[in-house]
Amino acid sequence: MKPLVPMTFSPSLFELDGISKKTVEDHLKLYAGYVTKYNEITERMHNLGDDDYAKANQVYSFVRELKVELSFAYGGVVNHELYFAALGGGTQKEPGSLLGKQIATDFGSFENYKRDLKASGLAARGWVWTAWNSREKRLVNYVGDAQNSYPVWYATPVLALDTYEHAYFADFAVNRAAYIDVFFRNVNWGTVEESFSSLAKK
Repeated sequence: MKPLVPMTFSPSLFELDGISKKTVEDHLKLYAGYVTKYNEITERMHNLGDDDYAKANQVYSFVRELKVELSFAYGGVVNHELYFAALGGGTQKEPGSLLGKQIATDFGSFENYKRDLKASGLAARGWVWTAWNSREKRLVNYVGDAQNSYPVWYATPVLALDTYEHAYFADFAVNRAAYIDVFFRNVNWGTVEESFSSLAKK
């Protein structure tokens, strides 16, 4: 297996409205750290020996530690890729017709959707995902308290909101609500629309 490498995002990520370039730069370093740790853990798992497997235990064992931390590191990678990919890089400030229609169906209106996402962001300890639930055929805002809170069965994220303090504290201190308002101003709904369109067709 080839090691993961950090993704490159739109240069407009460094020119967000209300989220400083320094916050983005520091946040990207954190993301790169998750990539590094994922590769490190994966390498260690390849080198597990018979004794390690024989000592597997749910209270504590090297196998358990690696398995749990692998999911945490991978969540840190993918969650941040979803988050950064949808920020900046476009002028579409509201969902397009397909996504907009689905949001209206599932939330009543775009304003209701934003209210629900904001409240979810204030309630979350780590992440919020707008995801397409293919079993229920609807969009849902799911709350996660850790990098490895995901996946939710049958649900594929189309948008991720990072609510860990590192995403906003330098710019907003404890005012998470203001950060979420700014997050909405920076979402490229064209990118989100593309993700949703590919899922809705399945």
